[in-house]
Amino acid sequence: MTDYMSKSHGCFTRDSAMNVASSRGVSSHLPYYGKPICSSQSSLIRIPRDKGYSFARISNGLASLSTSLHAAPRGNFTGVQWCNRSSRCDPYKVHDKKSLRLSESPRNITVKSDLSGAATPESSSSPKPEIKLSSRLRGICFCIVAAISATFLIVLMFIGHPFVLLFDRYRRKYHHLIAKIWASISIFPFYNVDIEGLDNLPSSDTPAVYVSNHQSFLDIYTLLSLGKSFKFISKTGIFVIPIIGWAMSMMGVVPLKRMDPRSQVDCLKRCMELVKKGASVFFFPEGTRSKDGRLGPFKKGAFTVAAKTGVPVVPITLMGTGEIMPTGSEGILNHGNVRVIIHKPIHGSKADVLCNEARNKIAESMNLLS
Repeated sequence: MTDYMSKSHGCFTRDSAMNVASSRGVSSHLPYYGKPICSSQSSLIRIPRDKGYSFARISNGLASLSTSLHAAPRGNFTGVQWCNRSSRCDPYKVHDKKSLRLSESPRNITVKSDLSGAATPESSSSPKPEIKLSSRLRGICFCIVAAISATFLIVLMFIGHPFVLLFDRYRRKYHHLIAKIWASISIFPFYNVDIEGLDNLPSSDTPAVYVSNHQSFLDIYTLLSLGKSFKFISKTGIFVIPIIGWAMSMMGVVPLKRMDPRSQVDCLKRCMELVKKGASVFFFPEGTRSKDGRLGPFKKGAFTVAAKTGVPVVPITLMGTGEIMPTGSEGILNHGNVRVIIHKPIHGSKADVLCNEARNKIAESMNLLS
């Protein structure tokens, strides 16, 4: 059918029909069609035939040609069926053109298109790996352990919260100690954490801006197990979740509405205030979890806070969490180990320089480990 149809990015278009019509000496005026016709739609285009012209309908990957003016086909058409409108056509059955009655008018040509399914998500996306039953069971067990331990430990947070507000309003070391216990209990039965560079961590009384790559929901658990009292940035919707949201509020996690520019500005101001008061803050500069494990571009908000407050930036590389609990599959838990690399603090007064240097350190360590 390449003599009668031209393809443009997987679609039969109005312009391609006009070009073919002009080359056949047929009027290229197409009064009916202003939009491209793709394999996932059903529409008409007029296409020239020998001694006449035809109309083509593309529907679900099948091209159907209705001829007029008693136009007889010329040339060999493999995989083409001629039939009356009154009869049902089998698009997958091949007939010899000599056995057809050429005097019948109009006729239909039904051709199986090579583009069938090309515009559907199923054909464009690679098949997902099969999830093992053991990974699903491990994921369920992980959620049960985390939920039960959080239910008991939240009571300790409630009891100590008034004293935290009186004596340690900004750092809140007591709450972070309980969070470390909760994270350690949750991950201990399921995966091991190998930490390198613990001596590069500043003391708890030294404010800093921590940054890390983001691969999985497990990143939070892994980082809490370090035992440092830094403030995470979290979506506002998570604060309404019972127990988890309550704990985050008592720990002083900074809320953020991602699509609200005012909320973003308020978040950075809040982080600067915390740093000036002696607390540390933690950012995922990529802004979201990586779906393929690759390191994305860094946003400069965290480094602006560090540059304006004069505190160091501590880059951290996380490896393995994405394989254990991939993004979008938070209900499963695969086997594996997690590696954490804590890099030496970076000092500077320019956000661009801090951003580039921190990203280069994390990217370099990821490439060496991969």
